[in-house]
Amino acid sequence: MPTASLMTEKLPLIKVVGVSASGKSTLVSWLRAAGWNARPVSQEHSDVQDLWKQFGFPQVLIFLDNDLSGQRARRPDVSWDAQNLEAERRRLRHAYEHADLRLNTSTLSVEQVREVVAAFLGARAIRRSATALPPLPRTGGGAPD
Repeated sequence: MPTASLMTEKLPLIKVVGVSASGKSTLVSWLRAAGWNARPVSQEHSDVQDLWKQFGFPQVLIFLDNDLSGQRARRPDVSWDAQNLEAERRRLRHAYEHADLRLNTSTLSVEQVREVVAAFLGARAIRRSATALPPLPRTGGGAPD
């Protein structure tokens, strides 16, 4: 019987990138629990424009965005400002331009994000495991996004 590691290597890789507090960790956790081989990319903190391409080229790249009020609502313990948000968006421009799915999560519930992403992956016939994949360590901090 194949190990979980070997199994995920055969599944298409999905990477999730986006601004802080847009829901990357939450979405990746759900995707993995649903059997998709998803990984977050914390590119919003890096000046490496194509970081999303490193460590395995994804079959699907999902970009999550949020606005300043949405960031503040999800992570009230952090001092958000417009300059930081714009800096993150500049760092993420390359990923945004190459994303297969771009989703602004500022007014969407977790369930709505899941529905849109599941429909997109289903329409693209992206394979997944019949069982949940192991969770990954959380990125970011504070309250769940």
